[in-house]
Amino acid sequence: MKRYRVLIFSLLAVAASCVASGKETYIGLITDDMCAKADHSQMRMGPTDAECTRACVSFHNATYVLYDGKTAYYLSDQQKPEKFAGQKVRVTGTLDTKTKTILVDSIAAAK
Repeated sequence: MKRYRVLIFSLLAVAASCVASGKETYIGLITDDMCAKADHSQMRMGPTDAECTRACVSFHNATYVLYDGKTAYYLSDQQKPEKFAGQKVRVTGTLDTKTKTILVDSIAAAK
């Protein structure tokens, strides 16, 4: 019985280290999924990209995404991106390739 516990613990430790190593840093603009390519000229929900992004999220049930110039990635955390709306950022997290969602660990302004 003790061997099984050691085996199970070992497998869990390996699985946890594999998940932890999947963290990457992504750089792009915080925008919304209605204007996923960061083009707010059609929506005109505010005079700036930041205001349009926040308005789309607040009034049209859009979600914050990270747009890297090619792909829009959904963000698991929808609170942190609000203060970075319309800005270039670094998002650290783990990407779920099936859903194109980044499990967000942190968001910081990019230089």
